[in-house]
Amino acid sequence: MITREQAIELFESDDLIGIGMAADAVRRRLHPEGVVTYIIDRNINYTNFCTEYCTFCAFYRPLGHPEGYILPREAIFAKIEETIALGGTGILMQGGLHPDLKIDWYEDLLRSIKDRFPHVWLHCFSAPEILNIAEVSGLSLRDTIARLHDAGLDSIPGGGAEILDDEVRHRISRLKCNTEEWLAVHRTAHELGLRTTATMMFGCGETIEQRMNHLERVRRLQEETGGFTAFIPWTFQPENTSLGRTVKEEATAVEYLKTLAISRIYLENIPNVQASWVTQGLKTCQIGLRFGANDVGSIMIEENVVSAAGARNQASEEELRRIIRDAGFIPRQRDTLYRTYFLA
Repeated sequence: MITREQAIELFESDDLIGIGMAADAVRRRLHPEGVVTYIIDRNINYTNFCTEYCTFCAFYRPLGHPEGYILPREAIFAKIEETIALGGTGILMQGGLHPDLKIDWYEDLLRSIKDRFPHVWLHCFSAPEILNIAEVSGLSLRDTIARLHDAGLDSIPGGGAEILDDEVRHRISRLKCNTEEWLAVHRTAHELGLRTTATMMFGCGETIEQRMNHLERVRRLQEETGGFTAFIPWTFQPENTSLGRTVKEEATAVEYLKTLAISRIYLENIPNVQASWVTQGLKTCQIGLRFGANDVGSIMIEENVVSAAGARNQASEEELRRIIRDAGFIPRQRDTLYRTYFLA
């Protein structure tokens, strides 16, 4: 593995193609079969009520707001039924941090879904949500995750990471969990046998050193537990957000590709790196497949959070398979744990 200092040198380098080729070499070593994967799943946002008021978020609504909601069970069931009909295998369910929803509400929700849809994989609840559930329920973090797991939670998404540097976090989401708390959720989940993903939202005014703090903390936790299945970087979407009025320069496609490639090089101990078409568009996502990525994520039957901040890219399964093939790879559907037992 390269050192932190070597990674910083790559960030400061103008040799974009050379960095991309180095990342592509890591990808080939980890995935020599030439397959690029995707998943058919759905993002279900069960509530948009939230008490954190993050400056980069255009999705949340404060308690009592007329546009706030908690989805009824039947609406959630209908979304899952549609997902299955479209060939979906999993649900990514996240929401705001609601101060009145205790763990029994979440346990009942998970059990009711598993009763109706026993084969659907539930990839749910970001670290800040789980910490909120623990706090409002008066439970330890370990007991909270264990109870959610027993109720049907299969794995945990990497949301809420943004930049794992407390100076940045205080500036853009001062009410949200700090770096160590985010890491503690994922460490505890790994210890309890749940796999999770790690994410990074960059381009929100952080320095290269702060970006490296994020990558280093993720790498160290993976060395400790081996529990991350994938790393997913994307760029801050400034439209409709209060933070967008203060960040002077939006991250470019070049900056995205460089950060994607360096992530692949630095995080050799995480098996999968995902290119984002949702924030970058199909063309940049396709180029990302030669900058270290081996996955293009989901067809996104539904997505509300990033789109609320201005990202309006869309893709069908056919389009994702086409960009994968045109980049020289074999497209293959996967499940949430990156198992590719589906036909090419």
